[in-house]
Amino acid sequence: MALLPNRDSSKAADRKAKTKAAQDEALLREVDDAVRTDQYRHIWENYGRYIIIAVVVGLGVFAAILIFTGQSEGDREKESETLVTALDQLEAGNVKQADEELAPLAEDGKGGAKAQAQMLRAGIAQEEGRTKEAIALFEEVAQNGDVPESIRDLAELRAVIAGYDTLKPSEVIRRLTPLAQEGEPFFGSAAEVLAMAHLEAGDEKKAGALFAKIAESEDVPETIRGRARQMASVLGVDAVGDVDELVKDLRASAANGRPVAPAQ
Repeated sequence: MALLPNRDSSKAADRKAKTKAAQDEALLREVDDAVRTDQYRHIWENYGRYIIIAVVVGLGVFAAILIFTGQSEGDREKESETLVTALDQLEAGNVKQADEELAPLAEDGKGGAKAQAQMLRAGIAQEEGRTKEAIALFEEVAQNGDVPESIRDLAELRAVIAGYDTLKPSEVIRRLTPLAQEGEPFFGSAAEVLAMAHLEAGDEKKAGALFAKIAESEDVPETIRGRARQMASVLGVDAVGDVDELVKDLRASAANGRPVAPAQ
């Protein structure tokens, strides 16, 4: 009679094999951990000092950036508050108080905020008849390479306008010709003053042509265009353009119920 296989013996053998495999795996993990520990210890012993220095320096730089950013934001907020307060004072008619508010920022400020404060103070000085002071402030902004070109151009234009009566036409022409080019942000105002300088210099042809160019530019405010059309007409230059097109536009405006501008 054949004997049946002992199932309990098979299970025991399986358990023994699994236990051995688990022990081997645990041994391998221990060896791997020991190797890694030795590697880390080697790295630390040789480079630990440099790692600490690098971490400290990195944290120091990060802290410095945070402090600098905080100070910059704080300064910007303070500068903005100063400008807003000064504008509120100007709107209320308190010109002297506004000027006093702006003075520290205009003298010791930085960047765009300082330039704005200087421009406002220059405007106040000009309104109060302190022309030389106004011109000096405008010119300081115009020569400040740390502010955007558009602000420098505006300051240059304001400086020339403020000192127009004391400048020779040739000086006005030299300074405003770069600003009186089509496409420039202050083309209309700069070109109008430039045309007047050409007129005073005796060059009616250039003045008339420039007035006509202003009148034809759709990027220029209508008030400036209207004056330019009148001046061009006085100088014998047709600045109306296409009469049929103008009449058509006027009829369309009337049909839509919009007021019709008087003919220049």
